[in-house]
Amino acid sequence: MANPRRNSQSSENQFHSQSIQFSSSLVHFLKKPHAFPFLLSILLLLTWVSLRLQHSSYLSSAPSHISKDKDKPLTHKKWSQLSDSSANVIRFSSGFPSRIAKDKRGWLLDPISLALDSGISGGAVGCVSIHLGEIQPGGLRGNHRHHTCNETFVIWGAETKFRLENHQVDGKGYAEVTIGADEVAVAGSPSGTAHALINIDPVRSSYFIGCQDSIINYNSSSTDFNVWKNL
Repeated sequence: MANPRRNSQSSENQFHSQSIQFSSSLVHFLKKPHAFPFLLSILLLLTWVSLRLQHSSYLSSAPSHISKDKDKPLTHKKWSQLSDSSANVIRFSSGFPSRIAKDKRGWLLDPISLALDSGISGGAVGCVSIHLGEIQPGGLRGNHRHHTCNETFVIWGAETKFRLENHQVDGKGYAEVTIGADEVAVAGSPSGTAHALINIDPVRSSYFIGCQDSIINYNSSSTDFNVWKNL
């Protein structure tokens, strides 16, 4: 009759011998030059897994103040719908799907019709004059007041402040909101109302389209410059 203890010891000895043999083979393999690409591949794989886990963790803990409904304009609690309304701004997600991104090619819009359909008042009624521009980090555009035209803006690309003269805002005389880097905003500036765009993003450039419903002569007295001294 077989001795169970002897069989157990035999199995343990065999396993121990195999472990030593495997360790010896592994050490021998790692000493060879072609082991470096193998180790580098393992390191890259572990790095990728780590980044994916961090990304998943970030998405699961994303701030709840950003609306999850991409079919509606985004609304931040910090910049409420009331603030957006005071600044005559409406914002949309730049990602698909949204009201301005119908497919995966990206967003596309008509600034005049979208502003009118979204309840933006006092903007341009047509694009008689149009300009497209960049605002680098820390840069400023506008800070002036046109007396002979209405203007509609499209703003995107980076975290950008939009300021609009509004004397109904107590203590300031203007409304100011921040457009997120993942948003596209449409804003209206009626004739006789000052406006300014400030890029507050540390890295990315902001981009904007300004659509005016008349030709502006910047050398005439129809535009007031440097309206706000704190910009």
